[in-house]
Amino acid sequence: MSEKNKCLPPLLVITGPTATGKSEVAVQVAGKVGGEIVSADSMLVYRHMDIGTAKPSQADMRGIPHHLISIIEPDQDYSVAVYQKQAREVIADIYKRGKLPILAGGTGLYIRSVIDHYDFTGACRDEALRARLLKEAERYGFELLHNRLSEVDRQTADKLHPRDARRVIRALEVYYLTGRPLSSYQKKKEDIKPLYNLVVYGLMMERKALYQRIEQRVEAMIEAGLVEEVQRLLIAGYSARLTSMQGLGYKEILLFLNGEISLPRAVELLKRNTRRFAKRQLTWFRRDERIRWLETGSVMRLDAVAQEIARGIEGVF
Repeated sequence: MSEKNKCLPPLLVITGPTATGKSEVAVQVAGKVGGEIVSADSMLVYRHMDIGTAKPSQADMRGIPHHLISIIEPDQDYSVAVYQKQAREVIADIYKRGKLPILAGGTGLYIRSVIDHYDFTGACRDEALRARLLKEAERYGFELLHNRLSEVDRQTADKLHPRDARRVIRALEVYYLTGRPLSSYQKKKEDIKPLYNLVVYGLMMERKALYQRIEQRVEAMIEAGLVEEVQRLLIAGYSARLTSMQGLGYKEILLFLNGEISLPRAVELLKRNTRRFAKRQLTWFRRDERIRWLETGSVMRLDAVAQEIARGIEGVF
């Protein structure tokens, strides 16, 4: 860490694939260093969606302030541009109050939007265009739009899952309206000046152990009432077609509730899709050379990982 960067606002990032213990480690680190947590999880922003998102409870938070959790309804629009603005404002406020901001979560694009120079100001909106693109996706398949995005903005397409309809459509919308790919809104490396005195830790786990942990988490979600949670959302009037309801854990249970598959099959799909999601996350994060990796699970207990991070930032912030 250069002396020049020490003049910048401090920011600790704790990230990594799902089920590696990020939330628990972030809470422990915050307790040790006087920090507050800013969520970097695209599903935790929704209210009423607690079990399927593995949202930390008040007991889990242990008195540590958490920000950008349960801030919108499941049917409200939300974007990475809005998240970027809100997260940066929260981080600035935490710093002004003499606390250490800790950005914690597994949504890579959310994290990059905060710590890097992503510029969304020139990207306008066209609801009619969005509706047309969505109709095309529903008629011909989401892969069609993803392939189309690959032709005009390969960099963004490589970062998005073909069925991440909202973000694929948004990227196409930006291109069609501005003539510029969404990836062009990030400045070139030579133009970048650091925004924060930044330290980034990534948590990882041996694959077999991670997959076992994912399976245990899914089974715990079912036991905790995931099916009933999805039923409550439907009864409350939230459409199964909402972006929020197509999130991991919800789309699989919807297939069961719609009578398309059995509950055991839905559970197996959720386990499989979560494993694939973790693999995609790890691929994304491994591209970032700023991340200092720590292994959790059988090698290090989460409390030992938290202690390692707390020691690692001594003298940096």
